[in-house]
Amino acid sequence: MGGRRRARGRRAVTTALLAAATALVMAAGCTTSGGTPDDGRGHDSGTARSRGPEQGSVLAVKIDNVRAARPQAGLDAADVVYVEQVEGGLSRLMAVYATRLPEVVGPVRSARESDLELLRQFDRPTLAFSGAQSKLLPLIDRAPLLARTPADSDGAWFRDTGRQAPHNLYLHPDGLLPSPAGRAALTTGFRYGPAPSGGTAQDRRTVDYPSADFAFTWSARRHRYLVDMDGKRAVTPGGEPVAPATVVVQYVEIRPSEYQDFLGNHTPYTETVGSGKALVLRDGRTYDATWNRPQAAGGTEFTAPDGSPMTFAAGQVWVVFAKR
Repeated sequence: MGGRRRARGRRAVTTALLAAATALVMAAGCTTSGGTPDDGRGHDSGTARSRGPEQGSVLAVKIDNVRAARPQAGLDAADVVYVEQVEGGLSRLMAVYATRLPEVVGPVRSARESDLELLRQFDRPTLAFSGAQSKLLPLIDRAPLLARTPADSDGAWFRDTGRQAPHNLYLHPDGLLPSPAGRAALTTGFRYGPAPSGGTAQDRRTVDYPSADFAFTWSARRHRYLVDMDGKRAVTPGGEPVAPATVVVQYVEIRPSEYQDFLGNHTPYTETVGSGKALVLRDGRTYDATWNRPQAAGGTEFTAPDGSPMTFAAGQVWVVFAKR
């Protein structure tokens, strides 16, 4: 009983702080208007799944990425951020946490079929999401992951009353995991090290989806890439820029899945097993690369044109899945 009171108190304090920080960013000119109807038919519900805190597992969180969801909380703490296309040509993020857990992550939204294949590279990852289409839930139940929704994780979730639903569901990661899994759990296949030779000097790179766009601008002062989403700088609720050290534009097959949103549109399926071309942005230079992931239960290797391993800069990595 006392634990629930503490959780309620923490939610109230966090909601107030989050709302205050968001207000400061909005006052500085950060756009948070617009949005899209909720496309997760689970509507913050889920089937009963295994419970209890889990150790040794990376945490993957599905994060909303329409204008009404920004600025998102916890993006800056992620080790890897995946960008995927969803219905209507919009985008959604999956943030993966292994080395540290932020106080708050969100807004959290629904899962997609593609997530199950993408997450097979990790050993029993914890997937936090708001819900999913009812026909997809059995696949999630059978997937080798630990699914967590507000329905089965009491005390870890809260609503920010200063935002409109469905863009106001947030997560306290320490309500799901007692501690970060550690870098060894980050089995993405990425290699980190000094920059390879070659590449092309390039300060800015853009990636366009049908209804969303991204720009990555090299900051020599920060030695990081500044992220623009739909023409606005991506920042934390406190106003600090989200700044990955490496950006990967991975060209993949994006096809209609068997599942539909509430309007009857087929949700896109992003194929992350296979091989193809990629661009790797690091240290203000762009490198041509090839990606290869022969099986789902393994990470993705990136190689340079001469066949040598492509190395990433130390720090956060963004992987943007672009249509081949």
